[in-house]
Amino acid sequence: MKNACSARSTGYADLRKGRVSEAGRIYLVTFTTRGRHRLFEDPDCARIAARAMVDPRLWRDSRLLAWVLMPDHWHGLIDLGAKDTLPGRVQKLKSNTARQVRNGCPGTAAVWAKGFHDKALRAEQALLESARYIICNPVRAGLVRRVGDYPYWNAVWL
Repeated sequence: MKNACSARSTGYADLRKGRVSEAGRIYLVTFTTRGRHRLFEDPDCARIAARAMVDPRLWRDSRLLAWVLMPDHWHGLIDLGAKDTLPGRVQKLKSNTARQVRNGCPGTAAVWAKGFHDKALRAEQALLESARYIICNPVRAGLVRRVGDYPYWNAVWL
């Protein structure tokens, strides 16, 4: 019998096998910058990325309910629409922001690391807890003392 600890993963694609995107489901999504580089400490790069993330052309079917752009990662709540898959929606979000950041921040090469982490939310309570977690991220990280002092986040409930 094969030892489970010795089995080699072929990478990120293996983690997604068997996963299904469900329209109408809300997902907590996280992805990081390439090499966890703190690219978005630069206010110009952060502003460009934040504008690109809320571009209405990205959100025709799905909805971005809450999000925060941290110096080296992004968290968001995505309400997945019927015409989207979660990997497809995340890929479009990452490629759009990366293109805009590379155009506006000279010398920037790769922006995002491959892959993303997601968690399907199952209850209204989980939605509120996840939104609070996202929005309070800059406070927990010590970037600001109050949520309102951090400029790179938003939520539909405001």
